[in-house]
Amino acid sequence: MKKMLMAAVVLLMLTASTTQKVTTIFVIGDSTAAEKDLSKGSPERGWGMALGCYFDPAFVRVDNHAVNGRSSLSFFNEGRWQKVLDRIQPGDYVIIQFGHNDEKPKADRHTDPGSTFDYMLARYVRETREKGGIPVLMNCVVRRNYTLTLPKGDDEALRNTTFKDAPKQIEGDTLVDTHGLYRVAPRDVARRMNCLFVDANQITHDLETSLGKEGSKKLHMWYKPGEHPALPKGRQDNTHYNVWGAHQVAARLADALCEEIPLLSRYHTNDSPCRMRTE
Repeated sequence: MKKMLMAAVVLLMLTASTTQKVTTIFVIGDSTAAEKDLSKGSPERGWGMALGCYFDPAFVRVDNHAVNGRSSLSFFNEGRWQKVLDRIQPGDYVIIQFGHNDEKPKADRHTDPGSTFDYMLARYVRETREKGGIPVLMNCVVRRNYTLTLPKGDDEALRNTTFKDAPKQIEGDTLVDTHGLYRVAPRDVARRMNCLFVDANQITHDLETSLGKEGSKKLHMWYKPGEHPALPKGRQDNTHYNVWGAHQVAARLADALCEEIPLLSRYHTNDSPCRMRTE
């Protein structure tokens, strides 16, 4: 009997020592990170769809809740945040990235940096911590904007345009910021609240400029007519990523996360089979 009890105790100890809690990285944000409908073969991807490829799934999983067209305000008011909040376990991470749609004028989305935008970001940080989670603020990724002025219209409407219908813009050689204080506010909130911060705006700025005015088109939903079977009329979309672009961004954000959170670097991978599955 004693031998059986000892064997049971040893088995329990071995099980406990080999059982590792899977840490979840939640992502909340807009279309640049969002899950996409792949049913019609579209190459559009959010960077949040690719992020999990850069972590060992035995220890880290990515739960992407980013949604097209959402701002920090509308994501909360639609009840999407509550669904994430209900899932957070102590030790999980929550990446918070908004800005693209907070700057839009519609009342159900608009917030102001320095006031309502900061308030919403701070609320996400505070409520994540109340659940034992670890918030990570990111500012918005850049748009591929080589014009002096941003073309009029909503980013979300770009999916319904063709290559021919896109606004005719004369491009220069310098990437021009379109976010203003919306890229500054997350850093300010992170500093005030002693929160982890990843400068996604600078990271993607460096990526876009390293590729140049023409090369950076390869990151985005920029296709000439007939270039992709799902887009027979082509598209000129300087905001949203294609498969390659989403992976280029996700890989760099994963690197930055591991720099800010050394614990995650233990599980940092470069999983080619995973990349193939997301394509």
